[in-house]
Amino acid sequence: MLRMTPAAAGPAFRFMRESPSRAQETSPIIQICNLEKTHRTARGALTLFKGLDLTIEPGELVAIVGQSGAGKSTFLHILGALDAPSAGTVHCASTNVATLNAREAAAFRNREIGYVWQFHYLLPEFSAVENVAMPLLARGISRREALDAASKWLKEVGLEERGDHRPGELSGGEQQRVALARALVSNPRLLLADEPTGDLDETTAGMVFDLLERLHVTHGLTSVLVTHNLDLAARCTRTLRLEGGRLHAMDLASRAGLQPRDPRE
Repeated sequence: MLRMTPAAAGPAFRFMRESPSRAQETSPIIQICNLEKTHRTARGALTLFKGLDLTIEPGELVAIVGQSGAGKSTFLHILGALDAPSAGTVHCASTNVATLNAREAAAFRNREIGYVWQFHYLLPEFSAVENVAMPLLARGISRREALDAASKWLKEVGLEERGDHRPGELSGGEQQRVALARALVSNPRLLLADEPTGDLDETTAGMVFDLLERLHVTHGLTSVLVTHNLDLAARCTRTLRLEGGRLHAMDLASRAGLQPRDPRE
């Protein structure tokens, strides 16, 4: 199984702070054993994963790369309890996600998972601060408290002056920063990002990744991201290639003269 040393983290305010239990975590936050995923199609069975094992320690920032159709997004969906494996065990944030029913899976995602997609999926009829507050409102937090926490998160991502703007009034980079704030407002243990910079130009993508990298450290996250951008992948603590239904370690140290950067630096 694949392992890596966890990164450091620091405290912040309520809904942004690192919990005491997180700071002391030593057990793997993700433990996958013999994962299989098979889709039934008109042409027969399509197997995406077979015998896939993976261990991710608290504090890691892991990139997953691979060809289109390899199953990268499906893999994230299984980690985030949005899809179920065909076989194997998937322990994520101390929970066996393969055994959750629909209601339990929804509660698990709201409590433990922050998800950022390639498209921001912000609700167009609501302001930026209202969009960020949505996970807290779904949890039953009062509107006033949820909006206060959301405002602080918008400040965290550099958008404190844009809270009253609706998504259509924001640039692509700003929309993705709002989506990142929404993903983290519930103080999740695990951040899953599916091509978070895929719809952005190179400069904006670099800025969004810089922000993601900083938040990963300052809020004590464990993060798994899917990307086709090998330059960004090289900045993660490790990169895995999904190929042939399994994950393989990659060494990107020589890519364009880059050295894999420890996000704690």
